[in-house]
Amino acid sequence: MSISKTRQLLVDVARQLFAKNGLENTTMNDIAQASGKGRRTLYTYFKSKEDIYYAVIETELERLSDKLDEVAARKISPQEKVIELIYTHLSMIRETVVRNGNLRAEFFRNIWMVEKVRRHFDDAEVELFRKVFAEGKEDGEFDIDNVDLVADITHYCIKGLEVPYIYGRLARGMTEEATKPQVAKFVYGALGKKNKI
Repeated sequence: MSISKTRQLLVDVARQLFAKNGLENTTMNDIAQASGKGRRTLYTYFKSKEDIYYAVIETELERLSDKLDEVAARKISPQEKVIELIYTHLSMIRETVVRNGNLRAEFFRNIWMVEKVRRHFDDAEVELFRKVFAEGKEDGEFDIDNVDLVADITHYCIKGLEVPYIYGRLARGMTEEATKPQVAKFVYGALGKKNKI
């Protein structure tokens, strides 16, 4: 098995154990045994349980980043991309938290640990929004004076919605499709153009 496949196996097994038992109740030995690898192999790739926890979070964020890249590459208008990026971000974060079971509690309890790991993801997401806003400004779809500032604000607004969205505290009982026109109206109003959806 190649180095990258062995490392990925260890991360996948650790994610499953963290999801089932929680970070505190999972040991390096548990991960080594469940993966069918020895402790020596595990320690070749990871110095500590926290190290492998960071790798789990990074892997989850890479999934989210790949999905956002797919949306950004679509041949749709910048206005549509903004809404799709917002909904993709929120739904993927919720899916990640649900998929990781007990890691849900760890995720929120260790928020500063998560923040440290997600810095690269956050920077990449801001850059995606910057490109979409610049494209929309150039096409005359958005009336934005400072694209960088609007990209930062958008990113932090979405990030602030993560926890309420995960817990179902936004638009209680409404479907995603039912909320999109109002979200679009709000977002497009902030971007200086009328809603096209």
